[in-house]
Amino acid sequence: MNTMFSDSSTPRIATLTLNPAIDQTVAIPNFRAGTVNRVGWEQSDPGGKGVNVASFLAAFGFSVTVSGFLGHENAELFQTFFAHQGLCDRFLLIPGKTRVNVKIIDDAQEQVTDINFPGPSPTPEEITALHQRVDELAIDHDWFIVSGSLPASVSPNLYRDLTQRLKSQGKTVILDASGDSFRQALTAIPFAIKPNIDELQEYLGVSLRSEIEVLQAARGLVAEGIECVVVSMGAGGAIFVEADSAVWARPPQVNVISTVGAGDAMVAGLVAGKLRGFALADCARLATAFSIATLSQVGPRLPLPDRVEALMEQVQIEDLHSARF
Repeated sequence: MNTMFSDSSTPRIATLTLNPAIDQTVAIPNFRAGTVNRVGWEQSDPGGKGVNVASFLAAFGFSVTVSGFLGHENAELFQTFFAHQGLCDRFLLIPGKTRVNVKIIDDAQEQVTDINFPGPSPTPEEITALHQRVDELAIDHDWFIVSGSLPASVSPNLYRDLTQRLKSQGKTVILDASGDSFRQALTAIPFAIKPNIDELQEYLGVSLRSEIEVLQAARGLVAEGIECVVVSMGAGGAIFVEADSAVWARPPQVNVISTVGAGDAMVAGLVAGKLRGFALADCARLATAFSIATLSQVGPRLPLPDRVEALMEQVQIEDLHSARF
């Protein structure tokens, strides 16, 4: 394992994934509904946004703990993965099965079909146990990544409550969510957020038609107290904004095999850059390199660190800080 981003003084990181999933990718050329389809190949990966972020960070030598809820009936796949990746497993096991997300890749028609199953629903007692687990982790962890969807039965206030709980203990919180849970959590002012452009438009209730409007929207969130706002825009790159800096990171063209985990990789790269004390422009380079490195892989995994470093050099950075509109 490469440890170029790790040393004994690096703060410990925890990720919270409350609605993880087994990501099953199947390749079916010329997929058709209502008929027999034959699978060319398939692959199953333990997933969920926080699980993905943890895996990416661990690949670069960071000490990471994973927590959240897992259905006990199919937890073994996750537990084996955590052991292999060197992740500290502090998940809470609850009755039922962790959900499965099926992604059908049809290269012949250049189409992807998603079939997402529901997951188990934690009880109020299990939510209380989660808060207790977070307090335990806060004793010796400094950075918390709170990300992904919530189980259907859980209040959208949960991310807000967790953010407030962690901030009251002096912890740094990174939020990557959407919908009501994202809206509620923003009132707790996390340290950093990474919405994609669709999630940001949903939150604001407006269409952002240009990078200028994206920059203005991100600056508005920074003015409300969020220290770092990252808005990902797919092939258009991402805009990174802080109070005294703003940059637009544009990726090189790459051969896209799968977009699974690309946004989570950007979060991981941002955290890695912050923990190494990088300026915003270098954080943007690293986060973008993490993200595009996953596009040529099936499932949420990174290539070797040398490849990620090479991609950093190919990311174009435009300084937007002096832009006035």
